[in-house]
Amino acid sequence: MPRRRFTVVAALAVAGLLASGVGAASAAPGGRHHGLAVETLSGPARYVSGDAARIRVTVPRSLPLDRARVTVNGRDVTAAFTPDDQAPHALEGVVRGLPAGQSTVEARAERERTSLRLVNHPVTGPMFSGPQQPDFFCSTPQHLAGFDLTGPFLDEDCSLPTVTSHYYRTTGGAWRPYDPAAPRPEDLATTTTADGHEVDFVIRWERGTINRFVYTIAVLDPEASGPADLPHWNRKLIYHFGGGVAIGHYQGSNNQGESRYVHGLGQGYAIAWSTGTKTNTHYNMVLGGETAMMVKSRFVTEYGDPVYTVGLGGSGGGIQQYLYGQNHRGLLDGAIPQYSYPDMVTQTIHVGDCELLERWMDRKVIADPTSKWRTWTNRTLLEGLASSDTVANPYQQLTPWMPSPGSSECVNAWRGLSPLTLNPKYGTVPGITPEQQAKVEWTHWNDAVNVYGRDPLTGYARSTWDNVGVQYGLQALRDGQLTPEEFLDLNATVGGWKPPQDAVQEGCPFIETACPGDVDVWSVRNQTVPGANGVAPRTEGSVEAMRAVYRSGMVFDGDIDIPVIDWRHYLDAELDMHNARQSFASRQRMLDRDGSAANQVVWFTDARPARAFDQTPQALAVMDQWLTNLAADPAGGVVAAKPAEAVDSCFATDGTPLYRGADAWRGIIDSRADGPCTARFPINGTSRTVAGGPFDEQHYKCALQPVRAALGKGVYGDWRPSRAELARLGEIFPSGVCDYRRPDVGRPR
Repeated sequence: MPRRRFTVVAALAVAGLLASGVGAASAAPGGRHHGLAVETLSGPARYVSGDAARIRVTVPRSLPLDRARVTVNGRDVTAAFTPDDQAPHALEGVVRGLPAGQSTVEARAERERTSLRLVNHPVTGPMFSGPQQPDFFCSTPQHLAGFDLTGPFLDEDCSLPTVTSHYYRTTGGAWRPYDPAAPRPEDLATTTTADGHEVDFVIRWERGTINRFVYTIAVLDPEASGPADLPHWNRKLIYHFGGGVAIGHYQGSNNQGESRYVHGLGQGYAIAWSTGTKTNTHYNMVLGGETAMMVKSRFVTEYGDPVYTVGLGGSGGGIQQYLYGQNHRGLLDGAIPQYSYPDMVTQTIHVGDCELLERWMDRKVIADPTSKWRTWTNRTLLEGLASSDTVANPYQQLTPWMPSPGSSECVNAWRGLSPLTLNPKYGTVPGITPEQQAKVEWTHWNDAVNVYGRDPLTGYARSTWDNVGVQYGLQALRDGQLTPEEFLDLNATVGGWKPPQDAVQEGCPFIETACPGDVDVWSVRNQTVPGANGVAPRTEGSVEAMRAVYRSGMVFDGDIDIPVIDWRHYLDAELDMHNARQSFASRQRMLDRDGSAANQVVWFTDARPARAFDQTPQALAVMDQWLTNLAADPAGGVVAAKPAEAVDSCFATDGTPLYRGADAWRGIIDSRADGPCTARFPINGTSRTVAGGPFDEQHYKCALQPVRAALGKGVYGDWRPSRAELARLGEIFPSGVCDYRRPDVGRPR
């Protein structure tokens, strides 16, 4: 398959981000002179790490390969190069011992000469993510045990020695250390690879640290012969990205289901993985992208250039595939995001509304036990997200005024994540002391402060969260499901979040020592309250931070051209955070960007009554065929290479197809009648879409319009406010209300 040369998102190379240490321009092209060319295979030439790089030298066909000579900084390294089995008339080799900073690789063949400049960075990082966190805590011994690694750490960067050993898969489904010199274990399982060979299920498992995070590389190696001789590796790489939610400052822990992905290894794929590309470690996607590049560079340098690299991983692992596919050309050739979102940073927009709205509705129930908000399904009117009268409520003991069963996605899925994102006093990591916890600013904004920057007045990291002008419940008002009185009261008292300098530590249930007496499920102590006029102030985010996060590539803007199979179980009925609309939010952004999303396929599998079937192996097989077709005819392009099964689909609980076709999801992001899959798996909204916002939910800060202008445009439907009601709207929205027809204020101009 033709190599996709690595590049880094050009949007990073902006003056403001360069000043804060985040900037990275596109990779320098390989050196070329007539038919002689030099290029890096292990990553962009300007982002070499670990003192080594895999290089390809393409030689003019008129000359024998043995006429070529290669030097690094004047040192002859030709002996390190051999004929390249994946490129015509080319040599391939690894150059080692590169000094820090710049080096020059020069190739000569007869009278032709060309060169390529490499820039080598420390394996501890950074390359382009900016200054590293000063408060960064090494993994605890318990977490390192999952890697079969032990301290002590080699330096202050939490470095561990690189360890390589062999493991076998038991017939009982466990991993055990494997000694090739010992008798064959009686419980050693076998596997049948994708090419039909049955072999002992023995893997080579490499572990170490790159960019301060623990990485692993696993590959099938039944003969235990090492990376120079891996006949059962299919020459394809899965980069398995991890999910979860965390706030950084920690080296992380293992997920053996990802780092030693059994199905992929059994088929013959190599698996690369890192705690630095696991969102349960951090959500700084600039740092994550940098780490992924460095880990893949290690793999390509030591094991060889794969035929292709496909991404795999759910939730935050799906986010990373969309973002790195957009930001780092050549890192991935295909992506299988599972339970995905377009990105995390724009999820904070509506997730930050959850507790504001839950608090308002709960107070109505406490004041009036007959309130319609006692019926859980009514909460979707304000929150947009799914709600249920039958799902068990995990907070019933703390909110006894609400009926049980019954809950909302805001409660069931997102409760506790608003303070984790917003409150600098709340977060923590394993194994630290109270004194260490107190000195760290625990917010997402601080975790990625190199992107967001700091407020010069308060010293805290700048935040993007904003709800100025948002008219909560607007659609319910228009539909007659919310009275004007309710609409005015809601928007007057819903408020916002206090600035970080005014935040205080959370109560019960987020701080266990505060239970049972100090109950505050909504984090109300960190929310604004009504003033003398009965209006609670809204929160205004930093426009500079909003524009910086767009420029950084941490927002998925739809600019992705690789094959994508987006798969999830349909979990809306469970009130799971991985709601189904997110696949189509990504699609809408792709359409907005390029006018086409034909390179994205969306699959849903029914999860009712249980998540009984994993469609991932099928997606991997279809992706393999898609990329094989593309390799056979690269000029035809991604869409032309799609196999028949690479089409929008929905599946039954047992994985059998319910419907396949381009019209499967009709009616979600267009006004046509519902397609067969849409009808079976309905899509919900968010608090911002039911407040008049767009489907793709990218508006950090809406443009504003006067209330009277909104009234004149029919924003309020059939409601004709009285003079007193109009005056009240003016008090609630003194700077105006959202005008979603105009561009988002937070997007770069």
